[in-house]
Amino acid sequence: MDGKFITLEGGEGCGKSTQAKLLCDYLQSKGIETVLTKEPGGTAEGLILRQLLVTGDKDKFDAVTECLLYYADRRNHLTKVVWPALKQGKWVISDRYADSTEAYQYYGYDKRIDFATLQNMYQIVAGDFKPDLTLILDMPPEIGMQRSFAKAAATNTQELRFESRQIAFHNNLRHGFLEIAKREAQRCVVVNANTDIATLQQNIQHIIQERLGV
Repeated sequence: MDGKFITLEGGEGCGKSTQAKLLCDYLQSKGIETVLTKEPGGTAEGLILRQLLVTGDKDKFDAVTECLLYYADRRNHLTKVVWPALKQGKWVISDRYADSTEAYQYYGYDKRIDFATLQNMYQIVAGDFKPDLTLILDMPPEIGMQRSFAKAAATNTQELRFESRQIAFHNNLRHGFLEIAKREAQRCVVVNANTDIATLQQNIQHIIQERLGV
């Protein structure tokens, strides 16, 4: 695969979607053909799964059912969007990927899925494939939640299934993402997201220049 796969991760309200779009614009300005996508929901089928996963009662799925739905979306996303684009030499930016599944399912929930099971699921779906670079946008969960609810009110979105959980859940998420970053320091870079949009994007572009030479 000749392209590059960049993922943006982090808790609710940290600005991933905005920063992913700005990063896509930046790379395209450098003459790099870039695909902007997301999980869940990066395909037509994925949008159906996204509706199931991010709306409604926070307890409507147990952890295993939820994880399997995410991995069904991921396999479809990889085979229909990510891998074909990379083979064509395009760069792919994804708003969330497998680190989110680990953070939510293993670190976030009280009844967590066994870590080895998560790793086995990933191996079945993606094999040894991993992102070339993962940007973990970090901020205090309280601030992220305020942003997330403000955005939901402004856009009238119903995608609040995870925001409805207690702050302890979101603190666990933050801890999970930071643990992943420590374990996979060659792939992951933690970025302070508790700043304005322009400054955060400048910092992200600096990381891209250092890590990927663009």
